[in-house]
Amino acid sequence: MQTPKVLFICLGNICRSPTAEAVFKARAAAAALDVHVESAGTSGWHVGEPPDPRSVEAGQARGYSFAGQASRKVIRADFGLFDHILAMDMKNVAALKEICPESYLARIKLFLDYAPHAKTREVPDPYYGGGDGFARVLDLIEQASDGLIAALKQ
Repeated sequence: MQTPKVLFICLGNICRSPTAEAVFKARAAAAALDVHVESAGTSGWHVGEPPDPRSVEAGQARGYSFAGQASRKVIRADFGLFDHILAMDMKNVAALKEICPESYLARIKLFLDYAPHAKTREVPDPYYGGGDGFARVLDLIEQASDGLIAALKQ
C-alpha cells in the first residue's frame, strides 16, 4: 500500500492548517501510521512566514511540534499529489473547488467530517479572537485527526 498523502487547508496557512499538520503528524506517528502530511492556504498573504505564535504556543503546550513549517499557497499540482485535501471551513472548500481539476474534486473534504461528534462542521478561525480560540481549534483538530487515522487504517 502506498503512503497516504494528506494536505490540510485554511485561509492563510498560519493558524488552523499548520496546527492540523502538527497534530496529525504526531498522532499518526503515535498510531504507527506512515503518512505524508503538509499544509497550505488558499490565500498567499503569509507565504514563507512561520505559523502564528499563538498557534505554536497552544500546540507546544500539548506537545506538538511546528518545526520546519512555513506558510505556502495551495497550487494546482497539489490536487494530483495529495490523496486527501482537507479544508477547515466551507469558504476554503469553495476556494479549492474553483482551482481544482475536475478529476480530483472528490479529494476535497471538510476536515471535521472525520469528527462526527463535534458540534460543528467547520474549524473556526482563531486569528482575530482571544487565546481560548486556539485551544478550541486544537480540541477539534485532535478529534478529527483521530477520526482520520481510524479511516486511513481501515
